[in-house]
Amino acid sequence: MHSEFWHERWRSGRIGFHQSQVNPLLQRHWSQLRGLGEGRVLVPLCGKTLDMLWLREQGHEVTGVELNPLACQAFWTEQSIAVEVQHQGDFAVRHKDGLRLLCGDFFALPAEEFESIAWVYDRAALIAFPEPMRKRYARTLIEKLPAGVGMLLITLEFDAVEGPPFSVTEDEVRSLYSERFEIEELSAERGAGRGGRAEVERVYILRDRR
Repeated sequence: MHSEFWHERWRSGRIGFHQSQVNPLLQRHWSQLRGLGEGRVLVPLCGKTLDMLWLREQGHEVTGVELNPLACQAFWTEQSIAVEVQHQGDFAVRHKDGLRLLCGDFFALPAEEFESIAWVYDRAALIAFPEPMRKRYARTLIEKLPAGVGMLLITLEFDAVEGPPFSVTEDEVRSLYSERFEIEELSAERGAGRGGRAEVERVYILRDRR
């Protein structure tokens, strides 16, 4: 997906992917990950999700990465949090009380931003990319994340339609990540998605073998 696609979605307010409440699957399953350790959580393609605030409330430092500047500003404005913008390379950075939001291209994220990451929380990143970019995204995480990292991954499966979101099967998840991670499915819930289509929402925990 070209960056202009996402910029237009935010400009026009077509952000049906945004959830107005904390994701219940995150709340339900995060405790299973906490037993493996604590630390900074990376939230790729975070938009203005409230999930970042919830993770901060659990005691984690959080780094969110978002392409669109409207989304980045809206996150802070809607929470009535005053924060200054700093520029670091290609990114506009806002941070407050252990929460950092980097505005820019995820694929341009400097290697040092991965060094302190203990967890990745991915609800909206993998399913936002078409198939070739999913491979690039997963490869970026595999190559740059430090040893011992874990991931909570949420995907959708449905009959093929034009995305995003895109359908990502369990087989694809394992193909993308099994080189480095042990993969455990935590839940699979059937429901109705966009246009009433039948879909399965799956939650995985990925544990680093390194």
